[in-house]
Amino acid sequence: MSAPTVDSTPASTPAAPRTVSSVTWKTPIALGVVLALDVLLLLLAPHEGSARFALSTPTDFFQFPVYVIPGMATAWVCAAVGAVMLVLSVLSTRRGRRTPLWVPSVYAAALLVGFLAWAAAGSPRDLSVVGLLGGALVLSVPLVYGALSGVIGERSGTINIAIESQLLAGAFTAAIAGSLTNSPWVGLVAAMAAAALVALVLALFTITYRVNQIIVGVVLNVLVIGLTSFFYSLVLVPNTESLNSTTRFDRIPIPFLERIPVIGPVLFDQTIIVYLMYLIVPGVWFGLFRTRWGLRLRAVGEHPRAADTVGVGVLRTRYRALLVAGAIGGMGGAFYTVVSINQFNREMTAGAGFIALAAMIFGKWNPVRAALAGLLFGFATNLQNVLSVVGSPVPSQFMLMLPYVVTLFAVAGLVGRSRPPAALATPYTKE
Repeated sequence: MSAPTVDSTPASTPAAPRTVSSVTWKTPIALGVVLALDVLLLLLAPHEGSARFALSTPTDFFQFPVYVIPGMATAWVCAAVGAVMLVLSVLSTRRGRRTPLWVPSVYAAALLVGFLAWAAAGSPRDLSVVGLLGGALVLSVPLVYGALSGVIGERSGTINIAIESQLLAGAFTAAIAGSLTNSPWVGLVAAMAAAALVALVLALFTITYRVNQIIVGVVLNVLVIGLTSFFYSLVLVPNTESLNSTTRFDRIPIPFLERIPVIGPVLFDQTIIVYLMYLIVPGVWFGLFRTRWGLRLRAVGEHPRAADTVGVGVLRTRYRALLVAGAIGGMGGAFYTVVSINQFNREMTAGAGFIALAAMIFGKWNPVRAALAGLLFGFATNLQNVLSVVGSPVPSQFMLMLPYVVTLFAVAGLVGRSRPPAALATPYTKE
């Protein structure tokens, strides 16, 4: 009879820790789809000729020559660079690593240059790089302000779907106040107050009465669109000269800096709202991550119960955050009627609030990243204007949908792992 076999392995031996990778294939897939579309475009619609790129303006300290490059050859070289970046992204993902930020950056720059070279090939007109970048900056202003509004509100734990209504209310109020006083400054302040009022309504229903935050945001968007459209037809149209003809902010060129080639006319020959944006973006970042106010705001967005335990007023902090967010969103709305044009038009924001919301998500609830995402979407919007000037063969319908296509690919494919504030959309009840 054989002796029983004794298992010498201790029963309490812990199992080896399991490593769960958070790396996904979204980035390589998105890069691959865009590259495939770019290659199909070059194959199915070759556009022969040379592209002309102008980098200087007449007021620059010194002039760059107009660069003339072969359109199709440049496009194919840029596509090859994009293919190399795609391979690097695939290799990084297969190794369980995230795609380095510089890879999609180089990829996007290469395909953009290639697309511009293809689109401008054969045109006798110069493609102005300064006009492309300057227009992109201007068009991104309401998106950046709207994205900052979303970041502040959602960092405190309240979903801010109502960015569109804040922009539209700001534009409408700025038009009336600026027309009555002939002062764009009064219009700007009135826009901030109106958007803060919209934010106050959002706070009242979501924080105090704990109504579903998404539903309240959607209702506010529809309500403000309806109210501004109604009063536009009933009040502004019959009284255009007195109530809907604002004085706009003038451009303020900064001496010496505005004559630096390329970046000077783009960055330092702008209006006061753009210069304020240069200050507000880092200011919001500093406030959120380097001040006691920001620490408390982020605490009530992550763990309101713990914040309440140490004496932070959760409801009061969320109210203040939404009011500040609304005021910043109102500055973006004022841009439409005291900078862009001098009057209000029905639904003139055209969904910019939703693109700003996407920029906030793309930026992972970080003010600087959200601002950069807003610049990206502004660039996509301005691209259609520049290409129409040089006589691009791209259909106008495609160019109109380009900003939304870029938004979709950016959020769905390039945002990577994105974690919103833990208490987002969760009403807080003090026990």
